[in-house]
Amino acid sequence: MNTACAGFCYSLGIADAMIRSGTSQGVLVVGADKASAWLDWDDRSTGILFGDGAGAMVVLPHEHRAIGPVLWGSVGEQADLIAIDPDERVLRQNGRAVFRWATGLGGMVREICARSDLTVADLAGFVPHQANLRIVDALVRQLGMTDVVAATDVVEAGNTIAATIPLALSRMRAHGELTDGGNVLLFGFGAGLSYAGQVVTLPPVRRG
Repeated sequence: MNTACAGFCYSLGIADAMIRSGTSQGVLVVGADKASAWLDWDDRSTGILFGDGAGAMVVLPHEHRAIGPVLWGSVGEQADLIAIDPDERVLRQNGRAVFRWATGLGGMVREICARSDLTVADLAGFVPHQANLRIVDALVRQLGMTDVVAATDVVEAGNTIAATIPLALSRMRAHGELTDGGNVLLFGFGAGLSYAGQVVTLPPVRRG
């Protein structure tokens, strides 16, 4: 699924549908990107922000639905705000315009909750695409997430595009920030301008 920063949530939505339809009995969902192949290291609007990474999730059938309905789409008329320049073959973005778009996506987060019959107050965690910390903080403030643990993996890993959400979720689980059975909202957004998200209920962590 070539939907860049929203790719993991797109793929998770497809995996959920495949299992519920009986098409598959298990799906391995992988989010991976090698941003370094497309960077101009002299461009401070991209070169210092992005990183390479990969993360994965195994999706299996269960008697209780643990992956909520997906919200996905794109704003194709603004796709040139983040794109690979066809002549230079490097990633370019209009950072200010992207920031304004991304920080105005709070309504989509509420819609994702509503599709699972939840509100923001019902969430234990929020794992948005790790574009930069200012966008994450702006969305958290806008949504009033005072009691919700929000991912800030970008501080350590950078923007790894399709890998940011699984990497951040894995790190939060490993550090004990998210508990079994908690509702966690995943929300990818970025190049395209594409977006996708859903609420997942976390299974128990397997030990040993």
